[in-house]
Amino acid sequence: MIEEEIKVGNFRCRIIRSENIKDPIVFLHGYLYTSDVWREINVLNFLEERNIPFIAIDMPYGLKSKCEQKTDDVNLNVKVVKDVVGDDKPLLVGASLGGYIAVRYSLKNPVKGLLLISPARCLEKDLVNSYKNLNVKTCIIYGENDNIIPFEEMKKLSSLLNARLIIYENAGHPAYLDQPSKFKEDLMEFYKNLK
Repeated sequence: MIEEEIKVGNFRCRIIRSENIKDPIVFLHGYLYTSDVWREINVLNFLEERNIPFIAIDMPYGLKSKCEQKTDDVNLNVKVVKDVVGDDKPLLVGASLGGYIAVRYSLKNPVKGLLLISPARCLEKDLVNSYKNLNVKTCIIYGENDNIIPFEEMKKLSSLLNARLIIYENAGHPAYLDQPSKFKEDLMEFYKNLK
């Protein structure tokens, strides 16, 4: 596993990545987290042991992320992901605000799939109008005790995206943190079904 700081546009962001990064799983953390969250639940080691390429990016929107310069500008955050990914076709895994950026990215760039964990702001009118043009395999994970994103929003979003909706019992907004073993299983199942 390699940890490095890279320059992307006007930003200097930390990434944690596997040695091989061709068509990676790209992890986008939530607003209050950093890319360390994926290491803390052992998902990066889990993927490395299986020789599955990955990149976890400290995003400019993150309150605590290790990225010089912060911005909540959606287009700049999407551009950071594009600059890191290049021409590869990733599976994007996005939690909360990271899910929103993943969806925005997928509307302009090819992706293998979207694994979204309680994605925020994804029922904005312009997005909803764009979903008819999005044809990508999508799965949404939702914690039944989520007190930030209403269940009805996730139900509507899963219908709009023709996505599978997985409910994590006894889990909150960051359901993957509450049930990391289940999250790894669901990630692997989704990843294998994309091939």
